[in-house]
Amino acid sequence: MAYKQETITPYGNGMEKSKQVETMFDNIAHSYDLLNHRLSFGIDILWRKTAIRQLAPYNPSAILDVATGTGDFAIMAAKKLRPAKVVGVDISEGMMLIGREKARKEGLDDVISFKKDDCEHLSFPDDSFDAITTAFGIRNFQNLDKCLVEMCRVLKPGGKLSILELSRPLRFPMKQLFWIYSHTLLPVYGKFVSRDTEAYKYLISTIESFPQGEEMVGIFKKAGFTEAKFKRLTFGICTCYLATK
Repeated sequence: MAYKQETITPYGNGMEKSKQVETMFDNIAHSYDLLNHRLSFGIDILWRKTAIRQLAPYNPSAILDVATGTGDFAIMAAKKLRPAKVVGVDISEGMMLIGREKARKEGLDDVISFKKDDCEHLSFPDDSFDAITTAFGIRNFQNLDKCLVEMCRVLKPGGKLSILELSRPLRFPMKQLFWIYSHTLLPVYGKFVSRDTEAYKYLISTIESFPQGEEMVGIFKKAGFTEAKFKRLTFGICTCYLATK
């Protein structure tokens, strides 16, 4: 099944979506952290803490951070959960270059490693990880179903998948306020700081078209997860999911 966001690309230049997404994140890597924190008014840090906290009761020893970007989620997981290892994977070397340096400065380069990998074809054996995390990345997958099947494959039985994704508020007045914010300030400021005209237009288009809530729970189960649940955060601007293999 093709989902609407899978047909949305950053540049519309005829290249496959994954290549365009890789180029986009390489282009905005220098400003990604600044924009994330400023455009969310720093709330993205609290969202990550929520997603990490729901893994704490399971004491994961081996964690895979998919679409790791500049490594914020991987670093927070390493600090708060104290696993033996965290592997961050992404298709953008530009983003991971920053992540490697951040992990080194935190003294975590013996725990966290980074690897260029495509989620559609993860290069790990079956049942390799106790937990998988991903923040604000699954909207960008070229094939959502295939990537979720792969994540389920590399999780150990009973393993947990903790996901954060931006979503559309459903209730007045946040629904209307978010629309105004996302179609005015966000793309203008994103363009000014990142110098990529299309990246933040693409961001909004994928948020507006991406499945959320109960629909995503059904998608997780179709991919092989035995159960899934979700919690809307900050009036529905972000949704936190937890799925079990």
